[in-house]
Amino acid sequence: MPFARRLATGALGKMLFAVLVAVGCSRKPAPITARLVDLFRPEFVLGRSPAAPSLPPPTEWRFDRPPDPLREPRAVWEAGPGVVGLAVREGRLQGQTTSPGPVVHLLGKPGPEGDVLEAVEIRLRASAGANLFVALSGQEQVDLAEVALQPTPIFWSLTTPIIAGDEVRSYVIHTARGIPLSRTRHVFVRPTDVAGARFEIESLRIVSRKEHLAFVPSGIAWQGLSEFYRETIVARTPETVQFMLTLPERPWLDLAVGTLEEEPVVFRVAVGDRGKEAVVLERTVTTPHRWDVAPVDLRPYANRQVSLTLSLAGGKPGLVGLWGAPVVRSLGARPRPVAPAKARGDPPSGIILVWVDTLRRDHLDTYGYGRPTGPAVRRMASEGTLFRDAVVQATWTKVSTPSLLTSLYPATHGVRDFNDRLPNSAVTLAEVYREAGYATLSMSSGLFTGRFTNLHKGFEEVQENGSLKGEARTSKTARVFVDRLLPWLEAHRDVPFFVFLHVQDPHDPYRPYPPYDMLWADRAGEAEHERQAKEVKKFIADPVMRAFQMPSRDDLRRAGLDPEAYVNYEVGWYDGAIRGMDPEIARLLEGLRNLRLDRQTLVVYTADHGEEFLEHGRMFHGQSTYGELSNVPLILWRPGTVAAGAVVEQTVQAIDVMPTLLEMSRLPLPKNIQGHSLLPLLSAPSSGTAYAATAPGAWPAVIEKSATREGGGSPPRDAESFAIIRDGWKLIHNTKHPAARADYELYHHGKDPLDKVDLAAEQPEVVKRLASELEAWRRMAEAARLPADSKSREGLGKEELERLRALGYIQ
Repeated sequence: MPFARRLATGALGKMLFAVLVAVGCSRKPAPITARLVDLFRPEFVLGRSPAAPSLPPPTEWRFDRPPDPLREPRAVWEAGPGVVGLAVREGRLQGQTTSPGPVVHLLGKPGPEGDVLEAVEIRLRASAGANLFVALSGQEQVDLAEVALQPTPIFWSLTTPIIAGDEVRSYVIHTARGIPLSRTRHVFVRPTDVAGARFEIESLRIVSRKEHLAFVPSGIAWQGLSEFYRETIVARTPETVQFMLTLPERPWLDLAVGTLEEEPVVFRVAVGDRGKEAVVLERTVTTPHRWDVAPVDLRPYANRQVSLTLSLAGGKPGLVGLWGAPVVRSLGARPRPVAPAKARGDPPSGIILVWVDTLRRDHLDTYGYGRPTGPAVRRMASEGTLFRDAVVQATWTKVSTPSLLTSLYPATHGVRDFNDRLPNSAVTLAEVYREAGYATLSMSSGLFTGRFTNLHKGFEEVQENGSLKGEARTSKTARVFVDRLLPWLEAHRDVPFFVFLHVQDPHDPYRPYPPYDMLWADRAGEAEHERQAKEVKKFIADPVMRAFQMPSRDDLRRAGLDPEAYVNYEVGWYDGAIRGMDPEIARLLEGLRNLRLDRQTLVVYTADHGEEFLEHGRMFHGQSTYGELSNVPLILWRPGTVAAGAVVEQTVQAIDVMPTLLEMSRLPLPKNIQGHSLLPLLSAPSSGTAYAATAPGAWPAVIEKSATREGGGSPPRDAESFAIIRDGWKLIHNTKHPAARADYELYHHGKDPLDKVDLAAEQPEVVKRLASELEAWRRMAEAARLPADSKSREGLGKEELERLRALGYIQ
């Protein structure tokens, strides 16, 4: 029996408790959680450790001294493509570029397992150019010609602007990617991004997270162990962090602990009167880079004002200890509704938002597909409400996910390109639930849905995609994440929770686990398909599409291949991946039933975008606003509350999910959100039979495809289009496009969901009307654009700024 359930042996606890810091007690309505990260103040740290631990020699390359033949028995640098005249002269590695993509290769060695890259520090000079790039590899052998072809910024992920000139300057490149130090076997430097430039590298240094933490003050941070990140209090032996709290009626401390050290660190939690505390947890951690879950029963101290002390001990001062997401929770407590009841039934105590990557709805049998790809999803729809026509605001994950989690259009939230980050001024769905006292967890299958995009805002814990190493097969992540989620739900079954579950199974590489890999793909044709894939790769000019092995129809024809036969084999794997994901959705719903959480938990099943299979000449996603990319499934499920078997025909959008969930939870809606609650569409007849609902004054849906500056987006990167869906029509305005494409395209959205027959010439009045409405939308969305962090931080105090920086919300 899990800890949280063992505590919940009596009747459900009272809902209210007071959380008091020793000074300045407040009599405001009490929250149902007390997060020690929020209560922390620097003065709470007692016995600060003056000493930093001994650290191994840094990984660095210096050219101002002769190489040590014992440490460097062979050359540690070499010129790759685009570099000539590379040599060490006057204490610097000097050369000249002959292309915009030069490669300098520095030979290193793998760093310790578990530790990750914090930053790269480099001193260099370049006579011309605007940007510096660095990449890492852990492979035994590398092909520098292939390295030169790798896409930016997918491979060349570490980048910073440079100031060209005659002066050697220092640059520090921080990363939010969690790159393991095991990749430092090879370091590649692109010292500038133009041909004909002279460059000089004086030194390059790799800074690990352990090294970084050894020299920053103890306090709050957003810290990860093996890519499991938590809101954290960082401390060092022998420090103590002390809080004064008034505990609720049925309290427990939700906690995980971990270290970066190779030697033991002892974590102790003590509770009681100041000076008379009793130790309620002692946990010795000997394995670094791993969180140990360590919940603490505080019921003997219920309804008392106590001293809660977190202390560390070890063999020497300065050893780092991480107190991960320490939260005092009240078992059985429920958030106090602060908004009027607009949904029938009690507010859900749990929310699970399933965000499926790369799932087009017309490949689900629930939506009429010929192959039975989703029996569990079909059952889910029969037990809940199906939205027949849901669309997303953008057709790649980087841009679509912030719209879901903020209820803002991309033109407003500002995330449009590979390296863009959500401004701190945005209010995320997780932040609203966190503020209301919910336990918040994000399970992120891809780079774009976690801290890289600042989408960890509001989550107590984020499991980044790097945590899947060795557990998930390429993109197939649902099985691993459901394995992890079920025990988490059991541990948190008696507290309110919000879970963002991002699963990536339909994403390429499409090939699923057996037996689903050959469910609709012929094994006899597998070798030939692999041969064709290898052959057509030679004809894919775009580096991103070549890296993802996504040929266009023209690429396939140039390779002498049958485009339809090729893509049909890929679709067999794609459909198999959807079918292979389906049992994991079934396991999740089964787990909720077994925990008796099904009638208390609202599950939302939807997707971030679809996938093109040559419908408009390409594969992959992000390249357009057409229906194969923008039409997604949407199902709401909560037995006994959400109508069973109901079907909503009206067009809805991803930005409508956030206000819908918050209204169902009776929580306040953030100001300036741009979506609409779907509750008016959920008023089903008492029979629960299928029906069609339309809200008064139905609103239009808008989809964006922005031009991108960086190489991470799908081609054509200089193209830009916006689509509006209204009154059964879909108008696409191509604001930047090739000469062969028209400015406006018009489609009958209901009859032609994949946008095949352009009716713009036949319906000029419809085009004119929707173009005017789309232009009005554009002015509205851009006028509401969130301020950059440099502007929004004005007026914040130093303490709040440091807190936001420590948690990674601003940089």
